[in-house]
Amino acid sequence: MSWTARLRRLRAEAERRLPVLTEVTSRLLSANLLDAATRLAAQAFLACVPLLFALAAFTPQSVRDQLGASLRALFGLTGPADQQVQQVLSASTDSALRETSGIVGVLITLLSATSFSRAMARVCERAWRLPRAGTRIAAWRWVVWLLTLLLVVLLQGPVRNGFGAGLWLGTPLVFVVSTGVWLWTQHLLLAARVPWPPLLPGALLASAATTTLSLTARLYMPGALNRSLAEYGSLGLVLALLSWLIVLCAAVTFAVTIGAVLAQQPPLSRYLPAEREP
Repeated sequence: MSWTARLRRLRAEAERRLPVLTEVTSRLLSANLLDAATRLAAQAFLACVPLLFALAAFTPQSVRDQLGASLRALFGLTGPADQQVQQVLSASTDSALRETSGIVGVLITLLSATSFSRAMARVCERAWRLPRAGTRIAAWRWVVWLLTLLLVVLLQGPVRNGFGAGLWLGTPLVFVVSTGVWLWTQHLLLAARVPWPPLLPGALLASAATTTLSLTARLYMPGALNRSLAEYGSLGLVLALLSWLIVLCAAVTFAVTIGAVLAQQPPLSRYLPAEREP
């Protein structure tokens, strides 16, 4: 028997015994997930920067201090990179920034930032092969998801520190919180068209990916950000952050898609009924 025939036979046997692997491979190759992840990262960056300035301009000092602590916990910021962030967060001491921005400007910033929510919703819909939800149904969900995500980022500092207990408690807490966030994210942005149980595999995978990346970010990102800042200035900081966002969004995109496939294929499909809610 030739090698080609043997490979075909092994492939057929694998597809027969493990159809879920075939479906996962097919879904990952056919959905242009890397393109979707790159678009998601770009929208995340375009949403985060103006929102950071808005928070710096209109929130009290205690909120800005908490945001700075959470960003340091997320990226392990030190040195020049940390100084850049602190400079942005202290910008609210200038009343001219508030006058220039205004409440209307903040609302426009928030509405434009929902492009990130829409990109995340498209990732979830492609994972579950669902059509886009109508704007009347989904619009408020985009805003709610974005505001909730801001709150989650704001609380990253104390959660990662285990509320004072340290990483031994903080790391499991981050995983549990992330699982809840990604479970709720899918349910919300899919407009409740998929019940809760089938969303759990994707939530667990996304939580595992983001938790792992957040732990490695504390080791890699401080040096990368400071080197980029020293060599290329603020542009280097942007490039380093955008590169990290691409990796993060790719991990989330793949996790949600693989989770959807696992929930729809045996053996999990027997325990996670995926009938859509009316």
